[in-house]
This record gives sequence, C-alpha cells and structure tokens, in this order.
Amino acid sequence: MPAKSKIPKPGEPARAATINDIARLAGVSKKTVSRIINNSPLVRQDTREKVETLMREVGYVPDPLARGLAFRRSFLIGMVYDNPTAQFIVNMQYGALDTLRGSGFELVVHPCDSRSPNYIDGVRRFVQQQKLHGVMLVPRVSEDQALADMLAEIDVRYLRIAAVSMDTPERMVVTHDHDGAAEVADYLQSLGHTDIAMITGPSDYRSSIERSQGFIGALERRGIELPKARVVEAGYTFESGVAAAETLLGAKKRPTAIFCGNDEMAAGVYRVAMRAGISIPRQLSVVGYDDSPLASRLWPPLTSVRRDTRDTGRISAAMLLQPEGTPRPLASVRPHLIVRDSCQPPG
Repeated sequence: MPAKSKIPKPGEPARAATINDIARLAGVSKKTVSRIINNSPLVRQDTREKVETLMREVGYVPDPLARGLAFRRSFLIGMVYDNPTAQFIVNMQYGALDTLRGSGFELVVHPCDSRSPNYIDGVRRFVQQQKLHGVMLVPRVSEDQALADMLAEIDVRYLRIAAVSMDTPERMVVTHDHDGAAEVADYLQSLGHTDIAMITGPSDYRSSIERSQGFIGALERRGIELPKARVVEAGYTFESGVAAAETLLGAKKRPTAIFCGNDEMAAGVYRVAMRAGISIPRQLSVVGYDDSPLASRLWPPLTSVRRDTRDTGRISAAMLLQPEGTPRPLASVRPHLIVRDSCQPPG
C-alpha cells in the first residue's frame, strides 16, 4: 500500500501541508475540505470549524488552482491585452494586483495580437484552459465586440476598460478620453496658441478617436480650426512619434504647439525638436496623454493628461470579484491635466 502523507514532526525537514494532509488529520474526505475552502454551504458547521482550526494550526494555504478543482472555475483573474505601451500595461497589472492581494485570487496575463485573424480563438483557449473566474479586457481588445460576444457565449465574466461605454454598467469602466483631450485644447488656447498640431494614435482605436474628437471639437468651440495637414496619425509608439514629428516640424511653417495622443509619442517629438535645435517650451509647446512615469523624467518635464491607470486596474479587478449580477452604476475614471514645464505662450 502507498505510504500515507503526514505532517513533519519537530526536527524533520519542513514540508508544506497539502489538502490530503488536512483531510487525513481531520478524518474527512478531500472533497469535504475542498468544499470548506470554497465556502460551500454543504458542510456541517462543526466539521467546518474543526477543519478550519486545523488549517490555521498547520499553516495550510490553499493553492488558487487547487481551490477551483471542485468547481467549474479556478480562482484566477485573466488580463487580455494588445497595447504597445508597456508602462500602461504594467500599471494596469499593479492596480489589479493591489485588489487581488489577500483575496485568494491570482492574476494571469495573455498578450495577443488583435490584428491576427485567429486571436479570438487564442483568447478562448486561454480562458477555457485556465478556467478563469473572470477576464479584464484592456484597450484595444476591450473595443472588440466580437471578443466580448465570444466570452458571453462561453459564459465567462468579463470587464471592459474603454474610452466610452460599450456594454452594460456591470461590464464597463469608462476612462472618458474625450474630456481629457478637450482639457488640453482649452489649456493651449488659454496660453494663446492658435497654430496647433496633433499626433493621434491609430485611427481604428476608440481611444484615439475619442481623443481626436475631444481635442478638435474643443478647439472649434473656441474658434480655432485644426487643418488636416496639422493632424498626423501615428501608432502610440516612440518611433511613430519621431516620424510624425519629423513631418510636422519639417514643414515650412512649424506649429507652436503639439498635442500627442500619448507620452511615448511626445517623447518622439522631444527627440526631433532637440535634433533640429527647437527649444521646448520657448519655441514649441508639447502636451502628452497618460501621465506615465516618462512624463516627469523628460526635460523639461512633460505636461500630460493623467488617467490613473493603476486605479483603473484596481476598480476593474474589484468589479470581477463582486457577486455576479450585483447592480451598480457605471464605473468611471476621470482624466485631468497635469501642468508641468513643457508649455508656455507662443513666442
């Protein structure tokens, strides 16, 4: 017969207790221990107290994957993303981990290429193999209705983070990118800028659409028209920001201010300006979006729109931990402009 597992005696090498150890010492089945761990009502109170006391005494900590074995789902929250800005993803993960810490849930991530024809099948496999409790969808994949429909079809909870509401309130955290960009337009106009340019993100990203519309619309309300030649599409990356800045700053007449759809592209503007001997902010004002750590590390420090990405991650994970069907108002994270030293009135 196979040897029975046992808790090490004093002086023996330390070994973490297992669910089998708890079941043997408590005189119950492994299934009963699993039910107690998962707060099942199908266990007598005296048995529950006995097993919970024993687990505390031996320092038993349930493994998140093992906890889900008796149920259809594991105690794992997934994060699915296709985003070129590494710091944005890191901050989102930190926020989710802030919420999950101490909850018994863990975070697993799935980077993907949303332009690949089979990426939705890849997300499906990830969700089903991990038996996820829920999924956080980060822009840009959060904007894909086909992906949301697939998750609903296989009955998996999901939470979408997006610039505008695209789903029911219990499935959305809205970041209001339109309002953040409008605040930039108001600020630049208040400094006296009228010859303004914009470097946008990809035109099929909802965040890029909302930032462009918010910025251009706010300028128009103040009587300032943004010519098409002053709007250059880029890819939310440093390199694409460099290319866009070369187009704008290489023109016969340069703009006096540039609003960039994120801080990475703004850093690209800094590089081109430095090479061309253009002083920021004396000859060119620059504004970014995201207020990433990069913004305060550039010189001069970059004025940027802060959308608290870490807080967005916290809120999103917390919503997935709530009981399913919990009614709630639409969750929002409001952006606001952080003014630093990269702007001044036009010379």
